Amino acid sequence: MNQNVQTPDPQHPLAGQRIAILVTDMFEQVEMTGPRQALQQAGAETVIVAPHDGEVQGAQHDKKADRFGVQATFADAHPDDFHGVVLPGGTMNADALRMVPEAQRFVKKMQDDGKPIAVICHGPWLLVSAGLVKGRTLTSWPSLQDDIRNAGGEWVDREVVRDGNWVSSRKPDDIPAFNQAIVTLFSELGTRATTGTSA
Repeated sequence: MNQNVQTPDPQHPLAGQRIAILVTDMFEQVEMTGPRQALQQAGAETVIVAPHDGEVQGAQHDKKADRFGVQATFADAHPDDFHGVVLPGGTMNADALRMVPEAQRFVKKMQDDGKPIAVICHGPWLLVSAGLVKGRTLTSWPSLQDDIRNAGGEWVDREVVRDGNWVSSRKPDDIPAFNQAIVTLFSELGTRATTGTSA
């Protein structure tokens, strides 16, 4: 047996991958912590990326929850250094993040490189503002369906939707299905970070 041949670890299919989680203050906490835990258990390194350094404020709906340390800002986080990206929701978080030019550039570069994008709840607002939704099928919190359709996307009401390199879900209740889908997505497509191939 050739000892130099590495076989994938079924318990850690994302070993060696580095995943960016883009948030700003008042993100829906469980939509960050749930997927982050699933990715880490699958072997990935996760990095909280925000517009500012220090800490970001999590939320439970409209109430403040826990605070989390920012591990990188958009000033020093480069899409080429990540295998994929997760976009949690939360109305205030998503509405603020969509207006950050660096956040738009980050997801555009990830899309240009065909890397996996996982988005839940109000998270698709950033994809709308970045001009990436046209021709895509996704789900979200129901109040975003007009935004998605007006941007040229197809909105569907399902707990999880896979469209190419995207996985989307609607709300916290969908997190178990979302987590399973994103681990599958990243295990299939996350290797593109090391090759730089385009979709």
